[in-house]
Amino acid sequence: MTVADHPSYFSTRRIGAMVLRYFFLLRGSIPRIIELAYWPTMQMLIWGFMSQFLYEHSEWFVRAGGILIAAVLLWDVMFRSNIGVSISFLEEMWSRNLGQLFASPLRPYEWAMSLLAISAIRTLIGIVPAALLAIPLYHYSVFEMGLPLIAFFVNLLIFGAAVGLAVSGLVLRCGLGAESLAWAVIFAVAPLSGIYYPIATLPDWLQPVAYALPSAHVFEGMRAAAMEGVFLVDRFVWSVGLNVVYLLLGLSAFLFAFRVARHRGQLLQMGE
Repeated sequence: MTVADHPSYFSTRRIGAMVLRYFFLLRGSIPRIIELAYWPTMQMLIWGFMSQFLYEHSEWFVRAGGILIAAVLLWDVMFRSNIGVSISFLEEMWSRNLGQLFASPLRPYEWAMSLLAISAIRTLIGIVPAALLAIPLYHYSVFEMGLPLIAFFVNLLIFGAAVGLAVSGLVLRCGLGAESLAWAVIFAVAPLSGIYYPIATLPDWLQPVAYALPSAHVFEGMRAAAMEGVFLVDRFVWSVGLNVVYLLLGLSAFLFAFRVARHRGQLLQMGE
């Protein structure tokens, strides 16, 4: 052992070794590399489109306050539904509990259903207090939307959960190196969902892509309900139909990834 390596001395070699270790971890994981540029890009896209819309429609400022609060709350429904599924799934991965779970008669589709159920509960616990707090703070109640609010809530809940199932399947397939996707993927659809601005604000070529997401129809319907007091039935029908497709795709991806992991003997190996 050299003097520089002695524990009592400051060692640039040890620092360099740790930096090299983290560099190799980063270099070996495409999701980690993408994540470095991901969040700044998403924030720029979302608030850039919003700034453009408000600049072109200055009269919208008069009623923007309540609409933005409703948008934030409904966005949180979609986000928390996604995270509710993903976090419950990841907790099993982190604790290496998959082997114990499936030594029991539990079926994969039953596990998926339980993830959807706990996601709904977690979302309600998180959203309801925030919605109630907005009443005294901002003199705005999202509950004034009435029945349309239930339609918006359920559709976003289902879409977020479908994305969560698909992401959980990706983590099963790729391992915990891809766990950051649990937070990243749902933000990828945020700029296309028109949360804070109409879909018409997007470039023409991007609008059909946005309308392929149920969340875009929900937020368009939310703005119509908040500003004009009308419930757009066509938006509701489109969101329901797309949600059925996305939920089936998410569930299929999850069950397929589970079957592959089980056949490869990965269920007992996955964990922190």
